[in-house]
Amino acid sequence: MSELQRLRIALLEDDHEQSARVSSWIGERGYPCDAFDSAEGFQRAFKKTSYDVVVLDWELETGGSGLDVLHWLRKTIASDVPVIFVTARQAEHDIVTALQAGADDYLAKPVRQQELLARLYALARRAQPDVDMLECPPYVIDTQARSVLFNDEPIKLTEKEYELALFLFRNRGRVLSRQHLLTSVWGTNAELNTRTVDTHASRLRKKLKLLESGRWKLTSIYQHGYRLEEHSRAD
Repeated sequence: MSELQRLRIALLEDDHEQSARVSSWIGERGYPCDAFDSAEGFQRAFKKTSYDVVVLDWELETGGSGLDVLHWLRKTIASDVPVIFVTARQAEHDIVTALQAGADDYLAKPVRQQELLARLYALARRAQPDVDMLECPPYVIDTQARSVLFNDEPIKLTEKEYELALFLFRNRGRVLSRQHLLTSVWGTNAELNTRTVDTHASRLRKKLKLLESGRWKLTSIYQHGYRLEEHSRAD
């Protein structure tokens, strides 16, 4: 199962029938989907975990609108998460407003199953390019050979260390929760706890020689997760 097949989706939809339908579609595709019926519940979850793609309804009965949530997202550590609106609002000015506020895509209800899944996948591929060679100097990741080079020298990694390194580099700059990393790298049914992520992250720092790279650092985000980010020597 590839990283894109393990997409973590957050759905904000207060119509319970619609929420159950969309969640079922996403689940059938093999993607974990957390559904929320209020902006408050959605925001509480985002303070603890992270997602690959967000699906927002615009009209909510309580706690503000989907547009308010989008504004909130773009001001938080989830500022770069791809967002798609699925809403009954179809006026051109609504679409323009959502896109200008930072939405990445927009679908009008009633939404069709295969179109929604295709657009979710497309947003994830845009955020996490699926390429044979991922170059993040001084690192080169060969996804076909499943190998990592540091200054053209191979780094010996276990299977999970490689998958974690690949996922972090594909999502460089993003804050990823421990649960997100656990789900995406170890799978949804992994009977493990988040300390597994901490152990592997510690090993990766050493094996990837991040300090020696003079360019990359893996930062632990208090009570949340990790971010792999590029920095200058002056940092």
